[in-house]
Parts: sequence; structure tokens; C-alpha cells
Amino acid sequence: MSKKVVEVKTLKVGKYVILDGEPSKITNISTSSPGKHGSAKARVEAVGLFDNQKRSIVKPVDTKIDIPIIDKRTGQVLAIMGSEVQLMDLETYETFEVPIPDDLRDSLVEGIEVEYITAMGNKKLMRTKG
Repeated sequence: MSKKVVEVKTLKVGKYVILDGEPSKITNISTSSPGKHGSAKARVEAVGLFDNQKRSIVKPVDTKIDIPIIDKRTGQVLAIMGSEVQLMDLETYETFEVPIPDDLRDSLVEGIEVEYITAMGNKKLMRTKG
């Protein structure tokens, strides 16, 4: 698994974090001020990258948390097979299948270049290029 460890206070909205073993995109962060008997706490709300589930966590701001290392790559559409699309990576020339997101279903044609991400062994189609 490709991940690294950072402190909760360094997280920002739009970045990624691992919650419940799933890479997630941060949608909201709220922090409480330190009280009489404790440190400041941060509430992190995020949406899973691959399953679109909402997750939240409350931790002290100085604790460590895992963030995924996300690799953004370019591929070419080889074939469209129902609800999946076959892609070829333009650097390594490996071929693989990924599910088609609903918002890209109409704009995909064979031969077009697309951007996809890989994180923790999963791949997801993000957008078309050009």
C-alpha cells in the first residue's frame, strides 16, 4: 500500500486521506479550540474515491493520520464494453478495465485519451482529455 503519515492539522479541503482503509477526498474540516482539559480537536469529513461513501473522523490536531499516495496517469480507450472501458496506459502500455463513471458515459469513444488515478491498488477514470 502506498501511503504516508502526516499530522491532522496539515490536512486541507480537497486533499486526500485514508478513512476506514479507503482513500477519500476531504470535503470539510472543522476544528475546535483547546479546552481546559484537552487539546484542540479536528472533525474531518470526506467522501470515498472509489465507493462514494461519506466518512467522518474526530481526532486531536496533533495526532498522525495516513494519506494515500495518488498517481495521476494518462491512458487511451481501447474498447467500450457495456459498463466498463478497456484502457491502455500511455507510459507502460499495460491494459486494464475500469468501470465507466456516470458523468463520462456519453463522452467516451474509442481512441480518445483519458486521465485516470491509481490509489492503493484501485483505478478510477477521472476525465477525458482535449
